[in-house]
Amino acid sequence: MATTTTEGSGSARLFVAEQELGKQRGLWGDAFRRLLRNRLATAAGALLLIIFALAFVGARWGPVARYGPDDRDYTPGAQQAGPTWDHWFGTDQLGRDLFARVLEGTRISLQIGLGTQLLVLAIGIAVGSAAAFGGKLGDNLLMRFTDIWFSIPDLLAIILLRAVLVGRDIPILTEPKVLMIVAIAMVQWTTVARLVRGQMLSLAERDFVTAARALGASRTSIVFKHMLPNTLGPVIVAITFGIPVAIFAEAALGFVGLGVPPPAASLGTLVNVGYSLIQRNTWAVVFPAAAIAMLMLSFTFLGDGLRDALDPRTR
Repeated sequence: MATTTTEGSGSARLFVAEQELGKQRGLWGDAFRRLLRNRLATAAGALLLIIFALAFVGARWGPVARYGPDDRDYTPGAQQAGPTWDHWFGTDQLGRDLFARVLEGTRISLQIGLGTQLLVLAIGIAVGSAAAFGGKLGDNLLMRFTDIWFSIPDLLAIILLRAVLVGRDIPILTEPKVLMIVAIAMVQWTTVARLVRGQMLSLAERDFVTAARALGASRTSIVFKHMLPNTLGPVIVAITFGIPVAIFAEAALGFVGLGVPPPAASLGTLVNVGYSLIQRNTWAVVFPAAAIAMLMLSFTFLGDGLRDALDPRTR
């Protein structure tokens, strides 16, 4: 009889432990497990980790990057050469190693893509929250401004903003990468702002928000402690999809000569330079263009996986 009691109490303890573990996992733990079951998203995430390691660490590690992005090979015939054991991606018209320059361009593109989305996140949350809790008049004014701004073609708006910001007496904007981040973010924030507003208006009618309001919680406390954390899922997905959009925008501007200026080797700039010499060295276009495509596809597949993993309807 004692043995049965001991076994029963042990099973009860095991059940309680499993319940506590399930509570600790919660939404994010379940989402992470669902993401790992998505093979395409997992492969894209692994590839992005490799790309990040190569771009930020490998570019300064001798066995991987034996040349700097601006180092020149003056050996006769080393200019505009194809891939060799010495230069894995070949060289450009000045004898610079294309592999090192593609790594440098990938690093710059990732910095612009991630920096843009951090600024988009800040602007989008601020505008979306203000619209959701600013009353009918404030909501209408902010959303109509957002709709008007959203209707302007992206590349045209970025070019206009860049033209306005260049030469301003603002110290932080003298850095070309920061200028590009600000210009692209000022175009992309509208999607996140509308998403945050819609999520918060929906959450405002939920029982846990009503209960917090009935208990005397302030509006600031309700927004930051109860509502904002519950909007993170869709916002993270939107930010993940926004990174390749920002990378492509930078590449497009670099291709038309409005991106990060030389000698910086952004991927768009590399494609622009390589395209002018495509008849003599096709590899100068193929490798940076392939890097852009790989980044965009990886972030897109990862975004698809995150969207499925964070969707409560798949639980």
